[in-house]
Amino acid sequence: MFIAPGFEQRSVVTDLGAIAYAAPQPEFWPPTAHPDQTLLFLHGFGGGSSSYEWSKVYPAFASDYRVLAPDLIGWGQSDHPERRYQISDYETTIVQLLQKLAPQGAIVIASALTAAMMVRVAVQQPDLVTGLILVTPAGLSDFGKDFSAGWLPQILRIPLLDKALYQSAIATSAGISGFLSNRQFANADLITGEMVAAYLASATQPNAEYAALSFVRGDLCFDLAEWLPQLTVPTVVFWGRAAQFTDVELGERLVALNPGAIRQFEIIENVGLTPQLEQPSLTISLIQRSLRQLMTTPGTVTSAH
Repeated sequence: MFIAPGFEQRSVVTDLGAIAYAAPQPEFWPPTAHPDQTLLFLHGFGGGSSSYEWSKVYPAFASDYRVLAPDLIGWGQSDHPERRYQISDYETTIVQLLQKLAPQGAIVIASALTAAMMVRVAVQQPDLVTGLILVTPAGLSDFGKDFSAGWLPQILRIPLLDKALYQSAIATSAGISGFLSNRQFANADLITGEMVAAYLASATQPNAEYAALSFVRGDLCFDLAEWLPQLTVPTVVFWGRAAQFTDVELGERLVALNPGAIRQFEIIENVGLTPQLEQPSLTISLIQRSLRQLMTTPGTVTSAH
C-alpha cells in the first residue's frame, strides 16, 4: 500500500472482507483542531486504483481533521473476493466503513464513479454523511446512456478472454501508463514513475481482475440523474475541464438537477479526471475552500486555474 509519510495502514472488517485504510500515525501528528470531524477520501475505479490516488492530498488535512483513506473492497491492499461486483457491494461496504470508523458522520471526498455512488449512499444514509466533495461524479449511464453497450464491455463479457485481456493489456506497466495518460490526465508529462508503480502494484494483487473487470464491463454503472434530485446533504462538485468520457456539459446537466444541495460547481481548467494526482496543490486549496463553502449558502459555477 503506497501511503503518505506520517500515515500507517490499518484495517476494518466488512461483510465482504477486510478493508485496508491509511490513517495518521498518532506519534507523528499533534491533536487535530477538529478531532470529531472525519474526512474520508475515496478513490475511483480503474486499472490499479487505490487510496494512492489521494496520497498527495490527504496529508494536508491531518492537522485539522481526522483523515482516513481506504482501499475499497477488491482494490489495493483490501481483500479481493472472487465475485462479479455489483453497486450494492460498494454501497454496503462503504456504509459499514462509515458505521465502524465514523458513526457520527463524515465529510466524504470521493472521485469519479465512487463519487456518484456516494450520492446514493448519502440519499439512503444521510445520518452518516455530513457533507460531500465530489470530483467528476458520473454514473457512466447518465441520462439514459448505456455504458455496457460499448464494444469493450461487450468483449469483456466473454469468459476467459476477459481475464486474458486484463493480464495482457491492463495490469502491465504499459497498460497503466496508457490508462493514466488517456483517461485520467490532461498533461501526460505530469505522470510519474511512482504513479505507474502504485497503480501497477494494485492491479497485480491476487484476484484484482474481479473488481476491475466488473467496472470495465459496466456492472457498476447507473444513471446518476435518477438519484441527484433526492440528495439533501450539502455538496460541492469539482469537474476537470479535460475529463475524458465525462465532459463538463454532463456535469452541468447533473448539478442543475439539485441546486439546493449542490452549493458549488467548480470547473478546474487544464486537468483531467483526477486533479488530486495531476494538480494536488490546487486540489488541496479547492477542498479547503469547499469545506468552508459547505457551511454557507448555495454558490455559482466558477473556474479554477
